[in-house]
Amino acid sequence: MRSGWIKGLLLTFDLASALLYLGSIKREVHTHSERLQRAHQNDSIRGQGMLKRMDKMEADINRLLNLMNKIEKKEPVAQKDAEVKKERKVVRKLFPNSYLFSKWGSELSEEEQKEAEELFQRYGYNAFLSDRLPLNREIPDTRPPRCAEKKYPEDLPTVSVVLIYLDEALSVIKRAIRSIIDKTPAQLLKEIILVDDHSSNEDLMEKLDEYITLIHEERPGLVKKVRHSQQLGLTQARLSGWKAAVADVVAILDAHIEVHVQWAEPLLARIKEDRTVILTPVFDRVNYDDLMLTPYIPAADAFDWALWCMYESFRPEWYALKDDSQPGKSPSIMGILVADRKFFGEIGSLDGGMKIYGGENVELGIRVWLCGGSIEVIPCSKIAHIERASKPYLPDLSVMMKRNALRVAEVWLDEYKYNVNIAWNLPLENHGVDIGDVSERKKLRKKLNCKPFKWYLDNVYPLLDPLHDLLGYGSHCYYRTNGQLYIGGIKSHKYNSNRCLVDSGTGVYPGLYECKIAQQKKFHMLWDFEQDGPIQNRVTKRCLEVAMGNDGYYKLVVQQCTGQRWKIQHLLKDHLVGRSHKTRQ
Repeated sequence: MRSGWIKGLLLTFDLASALLYLGSIKREVHTHSERLQRAHQNDSIRGQGMLKRMDKMEADINRLLNLMNKIEKKEPVAQKDAEVKKERKVVRKLFPNSYLFSKWGSELSEEEQKEAEELFQRYGYNAFLSDRLPLNREIPDTRPPRCAEKKYPEDLPTVSVVLIYLDEALSVIKRAIRSIIDKTPAQLLKEIILVDDHSSNEDLMEKLDEYITLIHEERPGLVKKVRHSQQLGLTQARLSGWKAAVADVVAILDAHIEVHVQWAEPLLARIKEDRTVILTPVFDRVNYDDLMLTPYIPAADAFDWALWCMYESFRPEWYALKDDSQPGKSPSIMGILVADRKFFGEIGSLDGGMKIYGGENVELGIRVWLCGGSIEVIPCSKIAHIERASKPYLPDLSVMMKRNALRVAEVWLDEYKYNVNIAWNLPLENHGVDIGDVSERKKLRKKLNCKPFKWYLDNVYPLLDPLHDLLGYGSHCYYRTNGQLYIGGIKSHKYNSNRCLVDSGTGVYPGLYECKIAQQKKFHMLWDFEQDGPIQNRVTKRCLEVAMGNDGYYKLVVQQCTGQRWKIQHLLKDHLVGRSHKTRQ
């Protein structure tokens, strides 16, 4: 009998594996496996009780063997069904060129792909995935290590958190709210203000209100809503949030964010020390496709002459501290800002004349520095920010960005404002862009007794390099008084180099080199040019012309002059470099 029991036991282990795969008899396997396990654990039991249990188990095993025989007869059919199901899992990729599916979504059905792509086009990020993630999902702590060791005063100022949005995905807004509540001490979080810049997304009406009602069961009156009757743009949305705020400090954020642990305390502590400093946290990027987080290191917020925002290294003195948890001075601000609410009003808040998007961050940064405040990046405060693949509300950012940049230049850049015109390839006068009425902003500058922009270049952003000695410019083409011809985007910073057109003296095609390298190698990089005349190299005497190549396409060449004449789009003087400059080398 014992040998039969052992044989049955071995068979039962195989049976259990097979039966677990079949849902129809999972309960059977679970029940009898537990009985066998208990029998092994109670090997100290002796006597009649043990024998009775073994007899009972043998009967159970026999019943399982009978079940197994029935299963084995059906196995080929079941295996065939599994193979068919496996084949059905292979689905056609409907959007092979979509950025959304380059790394994500291989397991989606065709219907799911359609839904995900439609939401991606609507929002610029993976709202399909966002809808399926927990609102309180965990994100890694990416702060510098020393941040976790810092202690902050107990009597910190309170904060109003403003979330601005236009047609955002509902789950993204809910996750932002949830993260703020979960990761901000209750005694510091005065309110969350939602500013809707006239969204058309119906989810942001009743369903969002339902979520707010649930929050108010936990924190009565915590969330407020402000809705514009028409789309006014980011600047006006931020202003609406600031005006509605009542806390000591206002934090104006995008709605497609998640805050990190202890994000608020370092900001509030710094403002408690100095109410005239305007702060920004360090962003981590949330990928638009898989919504995974990519950590960013602390860096300053800066800009080029077109006033496009960019990251820049801190000043050398920050790196000399050898402590990446320390605040760093910044020439500008990237859009998310934290400020003493009253001081923000005293300094002029934001320029309400800015439209839709762009330039408002740079304007604020320049104004704060020139008019008595400062800008700092706080490495111990981190916010995860969803990177959009595109901005659906403004497909062509350059239109409004150009307009707003010219407005900033007119008010704040003094004799350096021409750099903005050149960066946008516009004439220095009569550029034809309506920048709105700037009289009130100029009055504000006078009232605040602000410094000249030259002070900003010398003391805050010395790496920003004004353009010098230009006689003319066009689309990616710049002609200097010394005869150099820059081709491509012109540099804005001292650490970059422009590219000069050169004639090697042999071959038919001109070369394009960094000007510093061309000068070191003594390439022939100086050209004579008069408006509506030829472009001739001073040394080789060959001309820059357009000729048809063997492939049937027109190309830029250098060859013996044939009389081709050129015009440059914008002149800075009545005449360009002429024959009086030919002897310069």
